[in-house]
Amino acid sequence: MSVVEQKDFNQLIESVCGIHCVLQTKAQQSVNRFLTIRNWLTGYYIVEYEQHGGDRAKYGEKLLEIIAQNLKNRGLKGFSLRALRNYRALYITYPQIRQTMSAELQSSKYERLPFLIDVNDPIRQTVSAELEKGLAINSDLLLSHLSFSHFLELIKVVDPLERLFYEVEAIKNNWSVRELKRAIHTSLALRSTLSLNKEAVIAKIKNLKPFSNAEIIRNPYILEFLDLEEKAEYSENDLENSILTHIQRFLVELGRGFCFESRQKRITFDNNHYYVDLVFYHRILKCSVLIDLKLNEYHYSDGAQMTLYLNYYKENEISEGDNPPIGIILCADKNDTLVKYTTSGMDEQLFVSKYMVNLPDKKLLENILREELK
Repeated sequence: MSVVEQKDFNQLIESVCGIHCVLQTKAQQSVNRFLTIRNWLTGYYIVEYEQHGGDRAKYGEKLLEIIAQNLKNRGLKGFSLRALRNYRALYITYPQIRQTMSAELQSSKYERLPFLIDVNDPIRQTVSAELEKGLAINSDLLLSHLSFSHFLELIKVVDPLERLFYEVEAIKNNWSVRELKRAIHTSLALRSTLSLNKEAVIAKIKNLKPFSNAEIIRNPYILEFLDLEEKAEYSENDLENSILTHIQRFLVELGRGFCFESRQKRITFDNNHYYVDLVFYHRILKCSVLIDLKLNEYHYSDGAQMTLYLNYYKENEISEGDNPPIGIILCADKNDTLVKYTTSGMDEQLFVSKYMVNLPDKKLLENILREELK
């Protein structure tokens, strides 16, 4: 191949790589944009119903819980009680997104959606006034640069001017969600205001490893929105997978009422995702059994994390007639293996003694863990 031919070939490769990267980024932005719009519209519908629904009184304070349950019954993901509260907060915090929706309402591609937005309402006029004053960012700019995860962090900032600071800097510096969270948690707005060298203070935020394309697509919100499966391989290594698979088989084969329910069950709090390694339902005890594996020495934070899981299950997952959930923590280090049983709100002594009989002996679980670690 001649020098000229090699140059042309290299140009071809560069062109293909370039267009791939550009359009892949556009695809990610598009998914994030529509996810945010869906969540904003969900918040809009909730607020609209709360204010004008003719039969809203019969639901009262339980309205969001009832909505969440109904949507879950229809097989929709991403509409938990906590999520609905976030969607409502998104709508209230970012009324300017109404501008984008008002413009796109006129597009035929949205004609089948049940929009109720009045393009001439007072809120829209108020937002326009705020934009003219420079106190709000155009919604198209926000939606094209920020993901829904960004918005979840921004709605926690109460002061509008402080929030505007983080919006501007996030867009200007192309911050990841982690960088935005770090900026907010370290009060960057206040520190940069007090500093003589604002650029130097802001520049220190940009030193985290950026997300890869795969990590962006595997974002739990994106997976829910696209109705894609969350896989254990996203967050588990081979050793952990091997141990969990062994324990999963062991408990099912034990024949004491264990029914496998979920693996890597995701629990989300304030834009932070946690994963319970294994979840079973016990037919005899009538309760969920949560198992968490830690390939290190037991730490008090492991117990606190399990308590978090148990309290979440008590509030969001148990059905009428169920007993409080049970947690099993499996920890290992070079010298010891620990199996820790923990319970949440088990006041009835009868139930406590009953669960000790029906759960597998701690020594059996310890032996499984020891053998796998060899």
